[in-house]
Amino acid sequence: MTLFYDAALEPSGLRSTQYAMLTEIHRRGQAAPSIGELAEALVMDQSTIGQNLRPLQRDGLVTLERDEVDRRSRRVRLTPVGRSRVADARPLWLAAQEKFENGFGRRAAAELRNVLAGIAGDQSLSVDRHGEV
Repeated sequence: MTLFYDAALEPSGLRSTQYAMLTEIHRRGQAAPSIGELAEALVMDQSTIGQNLRPLQRDGLVTLERDEVDRRSRRVRLTPVGRSRVADARPLWLAAQEKFENGFGRRAAAELRNVLAGIAGDQSLSVDRHGEV
């Protein structure tokens, strides 16, 4: 799935994980998320978020600012360039979504998203070394 969405987003210069991060930051608007909040929303660990933010920051798409209340925490904000990149990538993402749903089926795609969301939200779920739950 990642390869499918990465290929669809290639003209934007973003990978699917980067697009997901940027859209989550954009969705929050002026309430810039902390790295921890972003990790929680995207069901990723904070170190992975940090690794994915570095190229976005390097390319001028996001800024990291110290939280005014908790100086140990950093808030992630979209730059004008970042907002523009999200806007440019959105039609590519929507076209990929449409293509996926047409091929997989709208109902099946919705069910798959619900199952994956349930798995991602169930922190007690663990898989043993044999892939058994």
